[in-house]
Amino acid sequence: MVFLLDYFQHRRDCRAKQAQRAARIAALPAAYHAPLTDADRATLAQPIEALVHDIRAGTTAPLSVLRTYGKVALRAHARTNCLTEVLVADAEGWLTATPAGEGQAQGKEGGINLRGPLAGIPVSLKDTVVVGGHDATVGYSGRVGQRAARDGPMVRLLKDAGAVPYVKTNLPITLLSFESANDVWGRCRNPHNAAYSPGGSTGGEAALLAMGGRIGVGSDVAGSVRVPAHWAGCYSIRCSTGRWPKAGIATSMPGQEGVPSVYSPMARTLGDLTYFTRVVLGEMRPWEYDYTVHPLPWRAEVEGEYGDAGRKLRVGVLRTDGVVDPSPACTRALGMVEEALRRQGCEIVELKGAPDMYEGLKLASSLLNADGCQMFESFRRFGEWNDSGASQMSRLAGLWAPVRYMYYLWVKYVRRDDIWAGLVRDWRARSAFENWKLVSQREAYRSEWFEWWNAQELDVIISPPNATPALPHDGMRDAVSSCGYTFLFNLLDYAAGVLPVTHVDKALDKLPASFNIRKLNGVGRGAYKHYDAELMHGLPVGVQVIGRRLEEEKVLAVMKRVEDGLGDGKYKLLDVSELD
Repeated sequence: MVFLLDYFQHRRDCRAKQAQRAARIAALPAAYHAPLTDADRATLAQPIEALVHDIRAGTTAPLSVLRTYGKVALRAHARTNCLTEVLVADAEGWLTATPAGEGQAQGKEGGINLRGPLAGIPVSLKDTVVVGGHDATVGYSGRVGQRAARDGPMVRLLKDAGAVPYVKTNLPITLLSFESANDVWGRCRNPHNAAYSPGGSTGGEAALLAMGGRIGVGSDVAGSVRVPAHWAGCYSIRCSTGRWPKAGIATSMPGQEGVPSVYSPMARTLGDLTYFTRVVLGEMRPWEYDYTVHPLPWRAEVEGEYGDAGRKLRVGVLRTDGVVDPSPACTRALGMVEEALRRQGCEIVELKGAPDMYEGLKLASSLLNADGCQMFESFRRFGEWNDSGASQMSRLAGLWAPVRYMYYLWVKYVRRDDIWAGLVRDWRARSAFENWKLVSQREAYRSEWFEWWNAQELDVIISPPNATPALPHDGMRDAVSSCGYTFLFNLLDYAAGVLPVTHVDKALDKLPASFNIRKLNGVGRGAYKHYDAELMHGLPVGVQVIGRRLEEEKVLAVMKRVEDGLGDGKYKLLDVSELD
C-alpha cells in the first residue's frame, strides 16, 4: 500500500510540474507569443560583444533582448520539449528592479548588474542549477516542491556579471545518459529530427542553443556537454575541475568524486562560447563565489599564442578509442578538421603508444559507479521511469555475485566478447578499501598519460566526440557504454571542446557493404545497432579538440583555428527563421 501511495504521489507531482510550466508559459505577455520580428532577428545575429556594448550604452533595452530570447525559447520548447523551469517572469522583475546603467538593485536579491561584462545577456541553465524560488528536480519527482531559498553561487556570479537567467533546461533522470528524458518534464527531442535524442545529460541546453538560444551552462561527467553539442549542433567546452564554478547545484550523485562532474559553458556560436568563458574566468573572479574554483584568471597570452595563425601546431589524431571505431559520418568530420589544420601548416601526427583507452573506460566506469548505482537509485520513487541505459547499469550492479560471474563467463567464453566481459565482471558496489585502490589506479593512469603526452610533444588532440551521431530515443539501452571518446578526458581531467563540423549525408556516410555488426564487440554492437545514414541524414556531426588539464584558453583558440580553416565549408547553424 505504501508503494502504491508513493506512486500516486509521483504521478501527481509530475502532472503538477508540467501544469505549472504550461501556466507560466501561457501567462507571459503577448509579446513572447508573437512572431519573430526583423528586430528580433537582428538581435539574434548581433555578436555578443556588440550586444553588451549597446545595452551598457543604453541604445538597446535589456527587456527587449529578454523578450527576443524568450520568444526563441518558447518556440524551441514547442518543437523539442527543452524547458523545465520557466524563469522569464522573474527575469523581467530582476531587470525592472535594476534601472538601466545602474548596478545591482539595492536590497533586492537577484537584481542584475547592467554594468557587467554580460550586461543583459539571457543565459539558460541546466535544471540542476539552483535558482532562488524555483525547484531543481534533476528529473526526480521526489524533489518537486523543494524550492531554493536563494540563488546558488553560480547564479549570483552570473547576475553580478549582468547575465539574465531566463529558463532552465531538460535532462535525463540520473544524469547518466546521452538522452534527456524523465517523468517530471517528459522527453527532449533533437531539433533536427524529432525521432532522435539531442544528447545528454545537458540535452535541453543543446536543443535550445541549436534553435537560437545564446548561452547556456551545463555539467559534464562523461561527455554531458560535449555529446549534446555533437548531437544537436552547438558549441561546448568541458572545463577542468576547479576552473568553472560548481557550488550551488543539485545532483543525482552527491559525494561521487571518483570522476568529478564539472560545470561548463555551452553556446550557439564559438564566438559566444569564447567570450562567455573569457569574461567569467577573466573578469568575474569566480573563486570569490565558489571555494572549489582555483584562483586562475583567464590567460590572454595563451589564447593569443595558440590562436596565432603563424604558430604551427602539432596535432595528434585519435582515430579510434579501441572499443568502438567511429562511424563513417564521424570519420568524415574528423578528416575535414584534419585537412583544415593541414591547410594552416599544422603538423598532423598519428598517435602511437598511447595508454590503453579501454583500460581507461573500465577504470572510469568502476569509479563513477563505485556505489553500485545505489545513490542515483535512492532518489527514485516506486514506479518512476528510469533511463534505459542507467537501468541496465543498475540491474547489472544489483545481480547476486555468483550470477554476475556466470554472466561474465558466458559473455567471455560463449559470446567471445572480451570487451563487454571486462566491463561487467566487477560491476558492483565497492568497499572503501576497494575504492581507494581504484583512485590510486586513476592517479597512476593519469601519470601514464602525462608522460606519454610529454614524449609526443603534442599541442592538442582531435577526435570524434562519440562513435555515432545522435541516437534514436531509447537507444541508450544498447549504447550506454559507448562513451569512451569523452569519458576518458573526464577521467584525465583534460579540457576538451566540441564544435559542429558537418551533417550526416545519406550518400557519403553509408556503412560499407563489407560491414558486419556481428563481428563487433558488445559495446560496438550496441552503438552500431542504430547507425543508419539514411535515417540520420541531416543530423549534426561534431569534432572534439582536447588539451591538457586547465588548458581552456588553448582549446578554445584551436577551435577557432579549426573553424577558420574550414572556411566556407564550416557548419551551417539551424536557421532561426524555421522557428516560425
